[in-house]
Amino acid sequence: MFARQVLKAAQPLKTQTRRYATEPASGGSNTAIYGGVAAVLAGAGYYFYNQGDNAAKVKGAAKDAEAKAKDAVGAAKSKVEGATAKSAFTGGDQGFISLKLDSVENINHNTKKFRFELPEADQVSGLHVASALLTKYKGPEMEKPAIRPYTPVNDEGDVGYLDLLVKKYPKGVMSTHMHDMVPGQRLDFKGPIPKYPWTANKHTHVALIAGGTGITPMYQVARAIFNNPEDKTKVTMVFANITEEDILLKKELNELENKYPQRFRAFYVLDKPPAKWSGGSGYITKELLKTVLPEPKEENIKIFVCGPPPFYKAISGVKKSPSDQGELDGAYLEQLGYKKDQVYKF
Repeated sequence: MFARQVLKAAQPLKTQTRRYATEPASGGSNTAIYGGVAAVLAGAGYYFYNQGDNAAKVKGAAKDAEAKAKDAVGAAKSKVEGATAKSAFTGGDQGFISLKLDSVENINHNTKKFRFELPEADQVSGLHVASALLTKYKGPEMEKPAIRPYTPVNDEGDVGYLDLLVKKYPKGVMSTHMHDMVPGQRLDFKGPIPKYPWTANKHTHVALIAGGTGITPMYQVARAIFNNPEDKTKVTMVFANITEEDILLKKELNELENKYPQRFRAFYVLDKPPAKWSGGSGYITKELLKTVLPEPKEENIKIFVCGPPPFYKAISGVKKSPSDQGELDGAYLEQLGYKKDQVYKF
């Protein structure tokens, strides 16, 4: 269903200008980063923080500083724990590992969060950013096993478990099987499957363009950036869904916006928005991307894209294979002036 939506044209924004301000040393609101975007998006029904007074700026700076202090403590603790923890997944010649399902949480009408126990209680997953795991299932009537990749949504340093966020699709063999699972049953995993190797400050500004469950690798990258007090990367996210209920990880994304108002901003687009929706209505368009993304000429930027095949086709051009990113093929990003080496397709 989402495949049809991403290709449908939304009403274009009336203005196509954008301006990014540098991060002031004294702190500030999201407006400090996305200066000038508010007026542009207001006409298209997008919510944006209004320019605050000095008191609001000071409050925002204090919140950012407090978040950084907490993250520094957490990072130090994780570093100590991670130094002694063993990795469950080591890649290479390691085969599939059977993990026991510990618990299931209903997220919405078609999405559940699954917590799997690692083989040993003192292990971490062994995943790095960005990477994923393969799952394998073979039912009694199946000639070949179903193998599907998933990106865990919990921290890589979490000890003893991993969490998957899985949306059930009508013809999805793996997603249907997982939604039928109950705690105590087991599923085979293999990995890590390396994607885009991230290091602190690898880019000055990254943009994450996601559709539906394509949010999970994007969240992995964003989480790694903001979990590291040394990483100063700015992050812009554009996230498309059908309804508000379909916005996965909304709580976690809101927390990042509140903790890092100068460095993280998310723009939500819904095909079927509720009556009082303050975000974007319609679908991701070239005009929206032109308005909110960093300029193609901006130094050291990266655009990440993840969604269903038609989503790639419209935004970035399709990915040929795991080892071949393919061309931009006249998609929105190429039309806006971005080069192939500025874009990564998950």
